[in-house]
Parts: sequence; C-alpha cells; structure tokens
Amino acid sequence: MFKLIDLFCGAGGFSRGFKEVGFKIIGAVDNFWPVAETYSTNFPEAVVIVEDIKELTYKDILDQVGDEPDVVIASPPCEPFTAANIGRRENPLERLYDDPIGRLTLHGIRMIADLQPKVFVLENVPQLIEGPLRDAIRKEFARVGFKEIYFNILRAEDYGNPSRRTRLFISNIKIKPKPVKKRKTVIEAIGDLPDPREPHDIPNHQWCPIPRRKRKKIPYLSWGEPLVRYMGAKGKVLTNWVRLHPYKLAPTILGNSRFIHPFDDRLLTVREHARLMSFPDDHVFCGGREVQYDQVGEAVPVVLAKAIAEEVMRYLKEHS
Repeated sequence: MFKLIDLFCGAGGFSRGFKEVGFKIIGAVDNFWPVAETYSTNFPEAVVIVEDIKELTYKDILDQVGDEPDVVIASPPCEPFTAANIGRRENPLERLYDDPIGRLTLHGIRMIADLQPKVFVLENVPQLIEGPLRDAIRKEFARVGFKEIYFNILRAEDYGNPSRRTRLFISNIKIKPKPVKKRKTVIEAIGDLPDPREPHDIPNHQWCPIPRRKRKKIPYLSWGEPLVRYMGAKGKVLTNWVRLHPYKLAPTILGNSRFIHPFDDRLLTVREHARLMSFPDDHVFCGGREVQYDQVGEAVPVVLAKAIAEEVMRYLKEHS
C-alpha cells in the first residue's frame, strides 16, 4: 500500500480522495487546532502534527510519523494569490517572497524536496502562476532538484463536483484525469437532506440563524441572485448570500460563502456546503460553526481529489 503525507492538510478533502483510492494516510501537518481535530477524527490512522511548518524539518515529521511517504500532497494557503483577496499585493512576486503567508508555499516546496516522495502534488489557485510567478515557481522547484514539473489546471465540476472550483495542481507527473460525462446539480447533491429544524442524526446539519435585516430580504431573491455584493482584487465585483439555482452548479464555495437554499428561506448548513464539495456524510467537521464553514470552503473537493489520486496510483503501479 502506497503511503501519503499531507502538508497544510486542512479538513482532509485532498486526503479523503486518496484514501478512497487505497492510499495509506500516515501523516499530516497543520498549525490550527480545530482543523487538526477534524483531520484526526476522520483519519485516526494518521499522525497529525500541529505545528507551524516554518519551524519543522523533514526529520521532525519522519520521526513522528515513523515512515517515509511515497506521495506528498500539499495545499498551502491561497489568500496571498487569489483574486478574491482585495488586499493581495500588486506585485505578483511579492505575494510569494514578501508576504508571510505567501512564503508558506516556499516552505511547502522545501518540505516536499526533503521528504523525497516518488510523486508530489501541490494545490493552489491558478493565480499562483500568474505573470512572473510561473517562472519563479519553476525555479524554486528546480533549485531543490525537480527539473521538470507540470502545471495542471482542473475544474472540479468536470469530475462530478456540484459546485464550481478551478484549481492548479503542480506535480512531478502529468495529471490529466478523464472528465465525467454528466455534471451534478445542486438539488442532486442536497435534495435528500432533511430540514435541519426537524429531528435527524446527520452531523454538521444544524440550522444557522440569520440576522433580521437579511431574513426580511431573502424571500424576494430569485435563483442565482445574491443578497450581498462586494469588491475583490482589481475592482472585481464578487457576490455572497446567493440563492442557489437547484438545477445548476453552485458557485465556487469560499470560507466566507453563505448560500440560500433554493426552495427554503434559510442558509445552507455546513453539511449542505460539504455535500456541494462532495464530502460524504461520515466526514465530520469539528470546531465552531464559522470554523466548520471555513474548513469546507478551503478544502479540495473530494471527487476531484479522488480523480487525481487515481492518476497517481496508476503512475506508481506502472513504475513500481
């Protein structure tokens, strides 16, 4: 069984896809306790290291995990690079080298190089290779021994995810999963869940209160219409509190995303958000409600992770 370590593991969407394909999850790193609790709950077989990766060496990880990985996956924070961040730095290279959070990507590259996996996959937003950043990322990987890397841009909805999500996956092998023929709609994903105000035993499916002013406006929203508009980077207008169209894909889910149910004048629950990111119902999210929403919004959709894992598994078997 091929072994995997997950850096910047979050709630474990990326790991979940690999586990479903048959990988053994041996270790993970994240510096946020509620996230680590979520990961440990869903991957009890893994050693979860709750530390700042900047303070870790590969020996620290291997000493605690007790084994070497065949695969390393990593999802460093995307905030310094994403266009949704109005405060991101104007100069793309400053986002990587000067922004303290952006530099975590460099620590991810360092750790991948030191752990020496057969395959690595680093996930982020496509803006990570915007302008001069593409060459900078190539140089950083080449500097630690990876002379050939691949920039794979994949859309989660092409692999059965009910919400849109375009992500960059940097790897040392080509990753081109075959898309599914039929896309999954919002109502196909959440339509069988009970009203959260009724008795049920589904985890993270609790009703979420709404401020009075918003509650009065929600009944007048049409499908696809947002209650909130705000400014993103470069003056781009972004939306939130959107009433979802039941027969279409949901918009991209972010940590601060809140969606209105297609047929009910209420917010979607954390579980409904998780369904829209293709998490199974037995994947439990720990921490307060806001932290749970963040964990879902920052994850790699499970069906996309699984499609990538199948490509990695195929490569490893062919080269064993």
